[in-house]
Amino acid sequence: MTDPASPAANQPPLSGAIVVLNAGSSSLKFSLFVQRDGELEVDLHGQAEGLFTHPRLVARAADGTVLAEQDWGEGVPLGHEGALAQLFELLRTRPASRKVVGVGHRVVHGGAAFDRPLKVDAEVLAALRRFEPLAPLHQPYNLAPIAALLAQAPQLPQVACFDTSFHCGSTPLSQMFGLPYEMYGQGVRRYGFHGLSYEYIASVLPAVDVVAAAGRTVVLHLGNGASMCALQASRSVASTMGFTTVDGLMMGTRCGNLDPGVVLYLMKACGLDAAAVEQLLYSRSGLLGISGISSDMRTLLASSEPRARLAIELYVYRIRRELGSLAAALGGLDTLVFTGGIGENAAAIRAAVCEGARWLGVELDEVANAAARGPQPSRINTPGSRVGVWRIATDEERMIAQHTWRIVAG
Repeated sequence: MTDPASPAANQPPLSGAIVVLNAGSSSLKFSLFVQRDGELEVDLHGQAEGLFTHPRLVARAADGTVLAEQDWGEGVPLGHEGALAQLFELLRTRPASRKVVGVGHRVVHGGAAFDRPLKVDAEVLAALRRFEPLAPLHQPYNLAPIAALLAQAPQLPQVACFDTSFHCGSTPLSQMFGLPYEMYGQGVRRYGFHGLSYEYIASVLPAVDVVAAAGRTVVLHLGNGASMCALQASRSVASTMGFTTVDGLMMGTRCGNLDPGVVLYLMKACGLDAAAVEQLLYSRSGLLGISGISSDMRTLLASSEPRARLAIELYVYRIRRELGSLAAALGGLDTLVFTGGIGENAAAIRAAVCEGARWLGVELDEVANAAARGPQPSRINTPGSRVGVWRIATDEERMIAQHTWRIVAG
């Protein structure tokens, strides 16, 4: 998985490279970070999708140039192992000094035991499999490439970076449910997720806005999966997601916050078993379930169908409700930060959320909001707003690369 050729002409020597993998149920997102002059830089990135139905792979250079593209056609089950093989074959064509010294993985659930990134061996992998029922849409697939590489290249260091770790420092009070106390000790608690995204935002806030970095900030990670996190001095104190990734905000296909009595009703009165309830809550609800059209916010914003508008309105309403809760947990609010696919790209959603937060002192600059795009942070509040509002592009892959490099380098 390394290339012994010499460095490219006119390029300084590189001391290593990190592969970052984010595996989904039928996809594998990847990035290659090279280390140059003490900094990690993106060399290529891309995605393999439709791994079990219609596999397609595209890889691009940092500037967006297509480096490789392949379509295997219908009915060719490539799978995660096949996608990994194709990826490392591609990496062999890159300049050789970019030797892969480690692979970093996004792993959604680390439980209470794994409160920081760490190297993965067979024992750690077995422990992480115990969290699969808590994140059925993510955990089994996050772990698939790890298992494959442990078998194919056991000498290659692998590092698991957890979406739960960033929230491990929050107080027991913020983690507990009103269940018998002994269940908290058994691991039934609020874990919070999207931690790699929140960690990245927290890491860049000091350079973006010192008030936000030191004060009371709510970060809205809005995408197909969505959550919000209250930061006090850049540390997590509360999150909308809890024991599983289905809690909190309404999402693309997930229902979000739900009275547990509804689950009992579905099972007792409607005859649904546990598997059917899980499929309903995770895959048939949210924007898709309300609209009956799509889980993609872009499609819904472009639609004139009444149920599309209803889905958007409910999505925003749930965000406004949770924002009030998080502001209460912080004892006030200094800054809002929008990130994630919807948070970064849907100006209309940002505007609707901010309109509902005027009571908190939020005043949105409509011109700045409409113009906010690209990788650079954008301030989108008016000069008179008591609360700062930012649009900041997240970079979970860079966070994983930094953790992996630090651990591999010792």
